[in-house]
Amino acid sequence: MSIDGQLLPEPGRTSAFFTDVTTCIGCKACEVACKEWNLIPATNEINMRWRGRSYDHGQGLGHSSYRHVKFVEQNQPLGGQLTDPEHPFRWVFLSDVCKHCEHAGCMELCPTGAIVRTEFNTVFVQPDVCNGCGYCVVGCPFGVIDRRPDDGRAFKCTFCYDRQVVGEIPACAKACPTDAIRFGPYDVLREQADRRVELLHARGVPEARLETGEGTSVGHTNAFSLLVDRPEPFGLPPNPIVPSMHLKVAWTSALLTAAALGIVLLGAFAVG
Repeated sequence: MSIDGQLLPEPGRTSAFFTDVTTCIGCKACEVACKEWNLIPATNEINMRWRGRSYDHGQGLGHSSYRHVKFVEQNQPLGGQLTDPEHPFRWVFLSDVCKHCEHAGCMELCPTGAIVRTEFNTVFVQPDVCNGCGYCVVGCPFGVIDRRPDDGRAFKCTFCYDRQVVGEIPACAKACPTDAIRFGPYDVLREQADRRVELLHARGVPEARLETGEGTSVGHTNAFSLLVDRPEPFGLPPNPIVPSMHLKVAWTSALLTAAALGIVLLGAFAVG
């Protein structure tokens, strides 16, 4: 089944977002649609003040911003773009969202089971189970999840779970006028993304690349992007790390320390 040309995943099949920065125009229609559908409270006015760093007032994802279009201004052209050779310039827009990681750091640390994986393989926070402890906030390597100040509960993108269960696509993808946000089964979108990268390379945009999380501790991300630069300029970590990886390092260090101490003690007894 498909709606507006976008194939709907069936339960048991992984849902995904594919976001293409080369077709995003920065209109923020996705932000508006997300807020409207999910009845998200207005963004804190402190975060909306003009800061002189960008035309983007939203500043980032949080408890009242499940979608955020980042405005990235760079002193370089995009592919064969015609610019002043002495002053190259481009705007690049990235509609950022929760990655719904294969190995979700927020889910690892949640002590109440409030964060679950749905039948669409997305990561969902149950607000009626969340106790506001905040462990998930520090566990997210992308800085996505956040607590609301009024009651302390954590909120993030729900992948419009309520729309998916009735056969509708997420509000952000529905509202995107350029199809920069594509929704569908993960395997289908990955094929589309790979073809898009090949096409851009052929058209003179060699810096086009996919940021999927593969090869990192988060596993593949169900919301992945086509970028035209390294992840850092877009505010994304180059090597996202889930909390359990730190535990492995800590336990390894503890075991090595214990082993070294044991050798020292055995040596002391032998000498004695």
